[in-house]
Amino acid sequence: MAAVALFTGCMVGPSYQRPSPPGPVPVAFKEQPPPPPPLASGTWKQAQPSDGELRGKWWELFGDPRLNALEERIAVSNQTLKVAISQYFEAREQVPVARAGYFPSLTVGPSATHTRESYNQPNTVRGVTHYQFNTFALQAQALWEPDLWGQVRRTVEQARANAEASAADLAGVALSLHSELAIDYFELCGLDTQRQLLEGTLASDIDFLHLTQVRLAGGVATEVDVAQAETQYRSVKAQAIDVGVARAQLEHAIAILVGVPPSELSIPSAPVAVTVPVIPAAVPSTLLERRPDVAAAERRTAAANAQIGIAVAAYYPNVTLSATGGLDSGLLGTLFQVSSLFWSAGASAVETLFDGGRRHALTDQARDAYQAQVAAYRQSVLNAFREVEDNLAALRILAEEADAESSAVESARRSLAISTKRYKGGVTSYLEVLTAQTIQLANERSQAEIVTRRYAGSIQLIKALGGGWSPSHLSSSD
Repeated sequence: MAAVALFTGCMVGPSYQRPSPPGPVPVAFKEQPPPPPPLASGTWKQAQPSDGELRGKWWELFGDPRLNALEERIAVSNQTLKVAISQYFEAREQVPVARAGYFPSLTVGPSATHTRESYNQPNTVRGVTHYQFNTFALQAQALWEPDLWGQVRRTVEQARANAEASAADLAGVALSLHSELAIDYFELCGLDTQRQLLEGTLASDIDFLHLTQVRLAGGVATEVDVAQAETQYRSVKAQAIDVGVARAQLEHAIAILVGVPPSELSIPSAPVAVTVPVIPAAVPSTLLERRPDVAAAERRTAAANAQIGIAVAAYYPNVTLSATGGLDSGLLGTLFQVSSLFWSAGASAVETLFDGGRRHALTDQARDAYQAQVAAYRQSVLNAFREVEDNLAALRILAEEADAESSAVESARRSLAISTKRYKGGVTSYLEVLTAQTIQLANERSQAEIVTRRYAGSIQLIKALGGGWSPSHLSSSD
């Protein structure tokens, strides 16, 4: 019976097939640059080296050693990541728990019992002396439910899919943490850039303040010029101080991400680089395989499909094979004799004839849960496409804005130089210089903010593309 059950058992329920995406997968992103034209011969394909693809340590694309060092500390000390790792290990351990159903359960144990019979039993014979006796036993039992209908196999399939989904969740948490750290870091560097601009403006304002004071003493300027110059200096100084609030908060956030108290991390000032790296964008079809959240949704769909098989298996009879054997004796000294040996073996099959519709409801519930997971998977695919398109569009538009702002900064600097020359020549009042100073500072700070936003957009695009993750990173959980 065991051999027949092992080799002829079937597996009920639908076999899993990956759900199709919502509609046809586009061949290219809307915001992606068009591919180069084919060669005239039509027989050769242009080389496409993989050096431009995203790798596991994608943050190294930015070429910042300090960022690289901070990112490496996440894997060691970040507590949120440790939570996700423990949750993955917990899910992975469910696989051997489910796989244990393939095998019989074996129990063994000794027992010793002292019995005294009652004198007041219904069948007691008056005048007959009842007695007390001992029973010593060493018993073993084996129970096995052969997986005739595939319930155990479906359970293992479900546990493995859940473990793989948890592994993808872990990759998603890691990607989110690394992205958050990179964004915080470049925003901090962007604030350092703004502080550098403000400090440079302060030095210029000091010179203008001294100039207006000298011109006032010489009778060339008025007290209004001095007051305006002093107001400008105090205002810019307040802005420089205010930058420190946001910078301190970002530094504290980075400290938490790398797993240390804020008091133990200090990041020296370093303005952000102007050059933003080009992020290689994959084609949409590969996006379905490189996003951890999409992979997690697909694996949970597989787990939901396995649950249907588990529910359907409940319609079939439960077959149990059992065997019991051991030693039993009233005297401990004769327990290990051949005459004390006993055993029994048997099989049983139990079929539920009526359960008030419980199995039917559970099967419908499993099918509904599967359809919900299919919809969740397709929605995650749509969200993935949207996020990539959003960030590609943001980078394209920000690049255009950066060019326009660069021209505005050059014009503002030229305007300030002309106004300064006119003021020193006595042609105009200090108000013209003050206006030109304000416009230049505003444009320079706007330029610094655009650079920071371009870095943040690049990181968001990397996150939307799945970073350097691939499905091969999923554990087999075996």
